[in-house]
Amino acid sequence: MTRRRTAVVTGATRGIGLAVARALAPQHTVIMIARNADDLRAAARDIGDSACALACDLADAAATNAAIDRIGTMTDGAPDLLVNNAGLFKLSPIESTSPEAFSASLELNLSAPFRLIRAFLPEMRKRASGHIVSIGSIADHMAFPENGSYSAAKFGLRGLHGVLRAELAGTGVRSTLISPAPVDTPLWDEVNPDERPGFTPRSAMLRPEDVAAAVLFVVSQPASVNVDELRLSRS
Repeated sequence: MTRRRTAVVTGATRGIGLAVARALAPQHTVIMIARNADDLRAAARDIGDSACALACDLADAAATNAAIDRIGTMTDGAPDLLVNNAGLFKLSPIESTSPEAFSASLELNLSAPFRLIRAFLPEMRKRASGHIVSIGSIADHMAFPENGSYSAAKFGLRGLHGVLRAELAGTGVRSTLISPAPVDTPLWDEVNPDERPGFTPRSAMLRPEDVAAAVLFVVSQPASVNVDELRLSRS
């Protein structure tokens, strides 16, 4: 019997993460990670038997390490697919951004993906298979006002991905960066972009399902093909 593939998706209770978990569930056992345990369990129940909930605050290094250990036992060392999606998005001019807020953005948007990649990469290398998908942003290659902490983290994630690709060449382990333009998710609820000049209206944004379709595309390619990067925009 063919072993069912496993996937870990972070930030999986809403928006892009939830859409990705739903898209992967027909072909994967999906381990959904998010901070709110009740919301996470409800989302996993909605997807069905192929999804399971693992509550974890990825901004907490100790909690993340405990989750890594749990995932290792559930996946024989490492999942087949890791989708680093969880993120923190707060708008603020640089001079109004506290050091604590800046550090929090780096912790969740950059350090957490690093911890997960670092933990699972040795087993993926040993298997000569696996796929790491990082959900970036238009803010990982373009600068916008009030985006100091978020953009710094996403530019860092782009750099981490670039080094990862260089180190993984020829190993059989794949890595992809998906950088979407604004996506209509609850991330924007506090910002209310429809009322702010210069912001993309929510009706003109991508949908979470669009990003999920991109994830499904890259992970469905033959093992000999790596999609290094996808930039998504609204047509």
